[in-house]
Amino acid sequence: MKYVIDTHALIWFLEGNSLLSTKAKFILSQPDSQLIIPATTLAKAVWIVERGRTSIPDPKDVISVVDADPRVVIYPLDKEVIQMTMSLSVIQEMHDRQIVATALVLASKGEVVQLLTCDKNITESGLIAIVW
Repeated sequence: MKYVIDTHALIWFLEGNSLLSTKAKFILSQPDSQLIIPATTLAKAVWIVERGRTSIPDPKDVISVVDADPRVVIYPLDKEVIQMTMSLSVIQEMHDRQIVATALVLASKGEVVQLLTCDKNITESGLIAIVW
């Protein structure tokens, strides 16, 4: 099982925020969890930290933690992901489309994936298995 990480899940885990669900926190804490961070998630997390919207003091802290975690793979925002987004009109926000598209591209390659998110638009879409 691979877990694709949404921006809220990443930020809330890094800052120890109680808004992170118990199940998501458990998955993100397991040493054998295979974590996929879409490039969009990482870029958006850095942007949020830069604007002071979290308790994380510096965007470099996000990068450092992600770099130091051997469980993490950063998945690129490539042509395949962008092409997948074109079929996701039910998801209103561009970044959310890219995150879901990353999970769907992995699934199309035979990977068993779940998306860690609480985003209502994503969860209601029914496009991908959600964990929260």
